[in-house]
Formats: sequence, C-alpha cells, structure tokens
Amino acid sequence: MAKTVEFLFDFGSPASYLAYKRLPELRSRTGARIDYVPMLLGGVFKATGNASPAAIPAKGRWMNADLRRWADRHGTEFHQNPFFPINTLHLMRGAAGLAEDTRFLSYCDAVFDAMWCEPKNLGDPAELAPVLRRAGLDAQDFKTLVEREDVKARLKAVTEQAVERGVFGAPTFFVGEEMFFGQDRMDFVEAALAA
Repeated sequence: MAKTVEFLFDFGSPASYLAYKRLPELRSRTGARIDYVPMLLGGVFKATGNASPAAIPAKGRWMNADLRRWADRHGTEFHQNPFFPINTLHLMRGAAGLAEDTRFLSYCDAVFDAMWCEPKNLGDPAELAPVLRRAGLDAQDFKTLVEREDVKARLKAVTEQAVERGVFGAPTFFVGEEMFFGQDRMDFVEAALAA
C-alpha cells in the first residue's frame, strides 16, 4: 500500500508554492498519495508566536534570494508578488470549502499561479474573479462558499489541529507522524516514503 504525504500549505507562502509545484514529481517517483491540507498560516503564526520571515528585513532579503535559487534549481517559474503580504483568509477558506470538490486542484493551480507566477493582487475581488473562472468557479458562488459557517469552521479546525501537531509554518509535510518543515526538506520527505 502506498504511503501518504500530508502537505499543509497556505497560498501566501512562496515556499508552499515551490513545494506544490514539485509534488507531482514526488508522487510519480514514489507512488505516494498526496493529501493536500489547506491551513491558515496567519492563524498558525498567531498560535505559535511565529512570524513571516519578511517581518525581519535581513531574513526576508535572504529568503527572497534563496527562494529564487530553489525556483531556478527546479525550473519553476517564480516571481515575487509586489502585493505581498496578501491576507489569504478568503483564499484558504475557498480551498477548505473545495477540498472534496473535483475542482480543488484546478483551484490550487490557479491561485498559486496567480500569486507567484503572474503575480496578482488576490485581495482585490476584480483580480480574483478571472482566476476563479480559470478554475471553473463563479465569483458569486465563491463568495457564498467562503462565507459558509461550516467552511469557516473547517479551516479553523484544520489550523488548530496543525498547531496541536507541532506545525509552526508552511509548507509542512507529514509522513505518518514524522514532520518536515520547508520546501527545502522534500528530499527527507522522499526518504521517509522509501523507508
């Protein structure tokens, strides 16, 4: 039976984007099942006392250069988003609400690409609407989805469960109960799958 990789992510994390782009290759090489788990990174930061690397100027500069190195190494198109940081609450609610929907990965593709390839201000409904259409979603239906109480509760619960498991940032991976943090740890994820 194939092992499962849990991928906990937030669209506002450029490292989550770089990892997301590498997951199909990982799945192809290992036969692993990928469990995509949208969480709210802001909620994780608040609960753990962590903060974005961008909040520390020297670390932010270094991280931007390092993200570029990783994108170049793996041939991933990547552009810093001039609108960063963007409040991703509605985007992550959308992912939580679509988690069991056949359009989930199309939505993730469209949002990640609009955030880190194109890059768009996804906090602006006018810029988000065409991204949603590309994923097969209507903007009004999306607005209704992200305001549903069950969707809000699901995202909150998943985020709280992530913190309880020791998550402090994104992306975070689990293979069984073994946790790996950062897109630069995917080799360790693959090794855990092979063990």
